[in-house]
Formats: sequence, C-alpha cells, structure tokens
Amino acid sequence: MKVLSKLARACAILAGLLLVCITALTVTSVIGRSVFGSAINGDFELAAFSAGAAVALFMPWCQLRRGNIIVDFFTVKASPRSRDAMDRAGALLLGLVLAFMTWRTMLGGLNAWNTGSGSMMLGFPEWLVYLLMVPALALTTLIALVQGLAGFGGSDGAAERPQPAKDTA
Repeated sequence: MKVLSKLARACAILAGLLLVCITALTVTSVIGRSVFGSAINGDFELAAFSAGAAVALFMPWCQLRRGNIIVDFFTVKASPRSRDAMDRAGALLLGLVLAFMTWRTMLGGLNAWNTGSGSMMLGFPEWLVYLLMVPALALTTLIALVQGLAGFGGSDGAAERPQPAKDTA
C-alpha cells in the first residue's frame, strides 16, 4: 500500500498544481478583460479541461484516505465488524465501477487521438486530458480493490472511518 500511497499523493500534488495554474490563467484573463478589454482566448476551455483532469487526479488520494461519502444512517448501530464488511464490499463495488470507467475513458482517449479531436476555440487536443485521467482512474481502481480485499488497515496513513457520536443523554 505504500507505493499506492505515494502514487496517490503524487496525483493529488499534480492536481493541485493544475488547479493553481488554471486559477492563475483565469485571474489573468479576468484582469485582462476588465483592465484591457481583452481576455485570454479559450480560457474557459482550458479551465474545463483542467478541472476534469484535476477531479480524476484527486480521486486516488480521496479513496486512499477514505474521503468518499459514507452513508452510515442505517449502519450506525451495526457492529464495527459489520461496518467493516460493508465498507470493504463498498470498496470492491467502487473498484469494479472505476475499472469500467477506466476502460471507457481509455477508449474515449484513443478515439480522441485517432480522430484528432480538439477544443473548439483553441483546437487543444482532447486526448491530453484523457492521458491525465486514465492513470488516475486506474490507480483509484487499484486502491479500491486492495482496500476491498485486504481491508483498510496498514501503514499508508489512511484516515480511519469516522465513528458515530456516542449518545450521552
């Protein structure tokens, strides 16, 4: 899990850098529009592509840290063992769904490459976004499957599942 943790951390750092760059681009474009009457051409396209890639790049870290939404309304009174079993089953299910998403995203990227698909304003090649998304989705898949099969313990620094508050009344 240590290797997966390092890869997830690298993806999250890359996503953060991507968001910082697109924020700087957006601020520059807004200032240019307000002060000089001229914006950066295609800034919204680059922002959309970057946001999509950043979401995918943040997913491995989120899964590693167990940051996905857990609906525990129905399991609050279940034993820790039952909750762990359900969490592991959920991680396995998520891993299977993400495996499908990875496969389909990869096919979309290959299609974008083969057709030379690009954005409308800049002609920015769409396959570059897929190039960032596919490895991140594959890593998230792997992390979810390992968590589902081996559990959530270990030395990866992953956060523990929050426990329900004790009723003190």
